[in-house]
Amino acid sequence: MFAKTFAPAMCAASALALVAGLSMTSAAAQTGDGFWQGVQKAGTLRCGAAIDQPYVMRNPATGEYSGFFADLCREFAEVLKVKPVFVDTTWDNIVAGLQAGKWDVSLALSRTPARAMAINFSAPAMEYQTSFVYNKNNTKIPEGLVSFADLDKKDLTFVVMSGTSQDKTVSEAIKNARILRLPSTEETRMALVSRRADVLVAPSDTNAIFAGINPDWAVLFNPTPALAEYGVGFGLPRHLSYSDVQVANIFIEQLRAAGKVKSFIDKATAEVIAGQ
Repeated sequence: MFAKTFAPAMCAASALALVAGLSMTSAAAQTGDGFWQGVQKAGTLRCGAAIDQPYVMRNPATGEYSGFFADLCREFAEVLKVKPVFVDTTWDNIVAGLQAGKWDVSLALSRTPARAMAINFSAPAMEYQTSFVYNKNNTKIPEGLVSFADLDKKDLTFVVMSGTSQDKTVSEAIKNARILRLPSTEETRMALVSRRADVLVAPSDTNAIFAGINPDWAVLFNPTPALAEYGVGFGLPRHLSYSDVQVANIFIEQLRAAGKVKSFIDKATAEVIAGQ
C-alpha cells in the first residue's frame, strides 16, 4: 500500500467535475465531444471483459466479475453515476467488439502500436513485461538464462493464451521453438503443469503470482533485455475526442496517485492466491 492515501470520493468528485464541465460546453458537443454524456444518458457503462487473472476474473457459479480492472470499471461507472455492465468477450475479439460498439470500454488492454491504429487508449493503469515460467526439473531448459534467445530452442514448446499481446510478441520473436495457443489462463497453466508445454508465456505480474503459488517447481524468468514491455489501460473507441479521452486519463491518473489502483491490484492478487 502507498504511504500516502486520499479519500476515493475526492478522486471521483474531481473526475465527475470534469465530466460535468464537458457536458455543459456546447462548443464541445459541436466538435464531436460528448461520448461520456451519451453513456450517462444510456445509464450504463458497458465494459468488455476478457478473462485473465488478476486483471478480470469471473466466478463460474455466480457469474460475478472481480479483478482489479473489474474494480476500475465499477469505480469509473460510479464517477459517471451510471450502472456498470460487464460484457463477456475473448482476447481474440476484444478489439473488434469495441470497434463494433458492443461495449464502451475494453478492460485490461495492453497498449500496442498496432492496436492504437484501430482504437484509442487511456493512460496506463499499470505496466508489465512479457514473462516466462518453466519447471526447474525440465532438463530441456538451458541453465544460466539471460536473454530470450537463450530460451528459444528447437525442442521447446511455448504455451500462450490466444489473441493476447503476449501471443503476438512471442509469435514475432520465436525462431526455433514451437508455440501452443490455448483460449484461457487455466488451460495454458495446465499445459505447463502436465508438461504438454515447456514454457508458459504471460504478463510478468501474472506469472509472478503463479510461480509464487508453486515455489517447489516453478521458475519465473524475466529476460534481459525485456522481450516486450506494455502499459495496460482501458481500450476506448477510435472516434473519441481528445477531451473524452482525457476524462478516462485523468480518472486513472488520480486513482494511481491516490493508491487506489495498487489497492485493487493487491486485492485481486490475494483473491487469486486464496483460490489456489
